[in-house]
Amino acid sequence: MPKPEIIGSARSTYTRVVCMVCEEKGIAYGLTECALGAPELLAIHPLGKMPVLRHGDVVLFESKAIASYLDRSFPGPQLLPSDPHLAGLTEQWVSLVNTVIDRTLIRTYLYAYIAPKTADGKPDRAAIEAVMPAVREQLGILDRAVAKTGHLVGDDFTFADINLLPLLDRVRLPPEGADALAATTHLAAYYARHAARPSFTRTMPPAAPPGRAKPN
Repeated sequence: MPKPEIIGSARSTYTRVVCMVCEEKGIAYGLTECALGAPELLAIHPLGKMPVLRHGDVVLFESKAIASYLDRSFPGPQLLPSDPHLAGLTEQWVSLVNTVIDRTLIRTYLYAYIAPKTADGKPDRAAIEAVMPAVREQLGILDRAVAKTGHLVGDDFTFADINLLPLLDRVRLPPEGADALAATTHLAAYYARHAARPSFTRTMPPAAPPGRAKPN
């Protein structure tokens, strides 16, 4: 069977999550760069979002589904625990990060810098100031979560950590986010330690967000 092909952009946090899964498990994979809404994505994802996976006859979309498939299909460290409690905790943190924390840290805060809706194209200072209390609150939630073991779930590095790290990497780029992360008691050390992992350094993206395909 050919190696898995991940279709997306290295700049996308969720594409990076899937690439990190491959790196952690030692899976040889290919990354096909494309923009949001590109035909390669629309052929698999009904909304043209990234990433998507093509592996032989297998096609999948959504990063969590792709990660689950890769974790079960290839040898290497188990990133999605089989223990029922740890599995539930992993799902819990992945769900919170994907549905709440990503919206705050990336879609609202970071996008106020990199994709502002201001008339002059400059960072949206009003949006930034409005969202910072939520940024600090949610970083505080994560800070308490990693305080005991240095991981989100149990004593081992899991998909829950992989799913979070690219968001922390992006939120620390603008000054307020960097200051908020640095002010945490445990989360800053958690980020610094795991940012040294080869799976993290090998998937380091450019700073700009993924582009969007132009309509025909």
